[in-house]
Amino acid sequence: AFGPFWGFQEGFWKWFSGVMDNALYPVLFLDYLKHSIPIFARGAARTFTLLGITLFFTLLNYRGLTIVGYSAVGLAAFSLLPFLVMSLLAIPRIKPRQWGIMNVKDTDWRAYANSLFWNLNFWDSVSTLAGEVEKPRVTFPKALLTAVVLVVLSYLIPLLAGTGAFPVETNEWDDGYFAEVAKVIGGTWLKWWIQAAAALSNMGLFEAEMSTDSFQLLGMSENGMLPKLFSYRSRYGTPTFGILCSALGVISLSWMDFLKIVEFVNFLYSIGMLLEFAAFIWLRIKHPELNRPYKIPLNTFFATLMFIPPCALLILVMKLASLTTLYVSSGFVVAGLILYPLVQYVKGKKWLQFCESINGAPSTFGLVDISTPELEDAMVCSNTSVMPLNEYPNTPPATIGVGGAAGEAAICSDTDAVPIAERSEMTSETEMAIILTHSSTSVWEKK
Repeated sequence: AFGPFWGFQEGFWKWFSGVMDNALYPVLFLDYLKHSIPIFARGAARTFTLLGITLFFTLLNYRGLTIVGYSAVGLAAFSLLPFLVMSLLAIPRIKPRQWGIMNVKDTDWRAYANSLFWNLNFWDSVSTLAGEVEKPRVTFPKALLTAVVLVVLSYLIPLLAGTGAFPVETNEWDDGYFAEVAKVIGGTWLKWWIQAAAALSNMGLFEAEMSTDSFQLLGMSENGMLPKLFSYRSRYGTPTFGILCSALGVISLSWMDFLKIVEFVNFLYSIGMLLEFAAFIWLRIKHPELNRPYKIPLNTFFATLMFIPPCALLILVMKLASLTTLYVSSGFVVAGLILYPLVQYVKGKKWLQFCESINGAPSTFGLVDISTPELEDAMVCSNTSVMPLNEYPNTPPATIGVGGAAGEAAICSDTDAVPIAERSEMTSETEMAIILTHSSTSVWEKK
């Protein structure tokens, strides 16, 4: 919408806010365990444990998205079950009048708003994994709808059960306090189950965030915004240097206070979301007929109105930020503004290798002769994903490059593109296509 400069800023803000967000999960992991194992509360034991679990789950992420996906589903089921059990056991003890008890006078509204916002954000980060999902146009809406329902129920039901059945001063509620509530309602066994489930759920969140952050860097590299080394994949198909940089960021930030990290995360995330919304509206106005993998079923006017409430919330969250958060976040913004011309200078001097985009197409897809027989099962690149052509015989992906001479390429729209399977219509051996083939080691490589 606004060109590569603002595309770089968006990617940088989202990646850094994601890394800061991910630094919270090892901290929360130990905050739950410290109620039963005090050694994890502070000192060397806490530091080395934070480092150990970060490295372990980073390695697990390196092994591939399939492992991450199945482990995340398993952890989600394991994490939700004890809260469901606690809620059922709490039913006879619930006193609805306790739901209205609150201490408005002593409420830290900044911490409240930031915690609430943080617990319900980062939905857009799933877009960085669209290229690794089969048929994302169908899969993503279903997955997001299911996730919204589960998130609402998993927050609402345990909170109503815990606050309704357990009379307690509100200032006693802190990170990991649900375990104490579970002990009163169900006994020590439920406390330990809640602690284990909550701790491991944070590791599931860590895995998901690590994946989105690392693929964010990979996507920026494939579009020529970062050096080519960030586009390299391991033999498991994961972005090696993206994972390494994200893990180093997590380790360097995990010593900070929970609420401070949350505030930093929310501020940077809000800036990125405002830019995303602006890009959405701009593209709707300037390019209303542009082919889109997903399209909100509203016209431009009502789609714009739809963004007013979330924009107001984003501005409120930023307004509630402390001066420290404002200074630190401004520093990150300035760093992004400086980093872009620096990267362009390095690129111009050819000190590092960069992927080169062809008319805006993702740049890791090489030019190959489309008449080659081995390309029958080739993959072509769309703006949001990589998908087999044989799954879309009537609807080719959005950006296929076709040129009339060797070494040339041009981008055609999805309505004009010709699938590889129909390449008999392209008789010249010099015609080229922007495609990607799959190697025997499951690594995407240029052909």
